[in-house]
Amino acid sequence: MPTHTRIRPFNTKETYPEQNLDNDLCQAVVANGVVYLRGQIGQDLETRESVGIGDVSAQTEKAMENIAILLDEAGSRLADIVKVTIYITDPQYREAVYLVVGKWLKGVYPVSTGLVVSALARPEWVVEIDAIAVISALPVA
Repeated sequence: MPTHTRIRPFNTKETYPEQNLDNDLCQAVVANGVVYLRGQIGQDLETRESVGIGDVSAQTEKAMENIAILLDEAGSRLADIVKVTIYITDPQYREAVYLVVGKWLKGVYPVSTGLVVSALARPEWVVEIDAIAVISALPVA
């Protein structure tokens, strides 16, 4: 039976102390050579502090930086992303968000889904990006 590797496990009662939650989650799971990432937002992975409040481009930069960090920890890389899903809370954010994502994923050509949603888990978050990647047999450049 395959073994799943769970990266950066946490409990939601620590992450969302203002809410009555108690769920065991993690930032990424590696299963059978595939890396599944939790949706990333403008939040520091170490401190859990929100960054870029009021600035959709800054939140997107932080989300993409988090994705790169987590993929590295999983033994993957941005070039190995096969699918991204982008959630924004206002259709006017689309251009700014996609410019940042496009910079990070230049030449990668993943499949992508974009959704406009009414809200994310915290009101200051306006963009969330999740990704699926593979662990490539090629050396990481």
